[in-house]
Amino acid sequence: MNTLRTRRGTRRSMKLAGAGIATLAVLAASACSSSAAPVSPVANLASGDLSHGADNFYTSDQVTMEKVTFKNQYQIEVAGNLFVPRNLDRNTKNAAMVVGHPMGAVKEQSANLYATKMAEQGFVTLSLDLSFWGESAGEPRNAVAPDIYTEDFSAGVDFLRTQSFVDTERIGALGICGSGSFVISAAKIDPRIKAVATVSMYDMGGATRNGLGHSVTPDQRKAALARAAAQRDVEFTGGPTEYTGGTPEQLTDQSSPIEREFYDFYRTARGNSPDTTTQPTLSSNVKFMNFYPFNDIETISPRPMLFIAGENAHSREFTEEAYRLAGDRKELVIVPGAGHVDLYDRAEMIPFDKLTEFYTQNLT
Repeated sequence: MNTLRTRRGTRRSMKLAGAGIATLAVLAASACSSSAAPVSPVANLASGDLSHGADNFYTSDQVTMEKVTFKNQYQIEVAGNLFVPRNLDRNTKNAAMVVGHPMGAVKEQSANLYATKMAEQGFVTLSLDLSFWGESAGEPRNAVAPDIYTEDFSAGVDFLRTQSFVDTERIGALGICGSGSFVISAAKIDPRIKAVATVSMYDMGGATRNGLGHSVTPDQRKAALARAAAQRDVEFTGGPTEYTGGTPEQLTDQSSPIEREFYDFYRTARGNSPDTTTQPTLSSNVKFMNFYPFNDIETISPRPMLFIAGENAHSREFTEEAYRLAGDRKELVIVPGAGHVDLYDRAEMIPFDKLTEFYTQNLT
């Protein structure tokens, strides 16, 4: 693994490095394009770029996995995978964590990998599908509801606290991509979450309001709101659901580097999960504009926070902004040479040792 660039901080400002991309809209949160309906992945997928140990579907004989379900406070059934080290002493209380997938993805994409790797290090881990996605309940499918996503992480904590071999005072949370903003939102109002880490984080609110590098203009934002409002009228009278943004189903000569980066994970055998599209509904996606996960982020202190991003990640601005605003006991890790999606599954680039150190030190 390349040497990590690490920065610890208390309450001090830092110069934002940014991602160097100011003109591209955010794919995962875009309200600027739509398609008629989700399209199932095609058969005979290309293998994708499997360099640097890409291993999204990693399994371990050191870990057991059990499918579980539990209800959040809205009585929506949340589906998860519970990972337990085979050598775990179930007669003692052990540290645990909830692990969240990228926005638009499912637990089988990135979250299971992280949960398995952390279980190998002795933690009880729970990956979950956010409500409206994957095997979790919630209608309409692919709806955007940031408050409910936040609640799902607290419901995961509820579930872990009922397990006889989990220490109720030693539960953390780990969010990848969009889930990084959801675990921050959850930790602000749930003191039972004792340590928080994010990887390749998207601030889903800021990304939707402003785009990358604050490239979305006020007129573009108003146009997105108008499209969503018009679509509400269509759906209320029984018209078809429209979907927006997400990863393209096909690449063209005009495809952007970010589109190609996401495509290589979601649309190839590297990370494809059947019957998933990454596309939220057009009418609900604007709800992210009312989502401000970084407001009051400093109130999570003195509970520790770890922020991890790739050196070349187009999303790096969100991680650095969260780090700047966070209170005491925070750490920023920049992974040399890594992009945003690289940290979804490239095991040789993901700093699992740093994550292990962080949770071992802070869930004791």
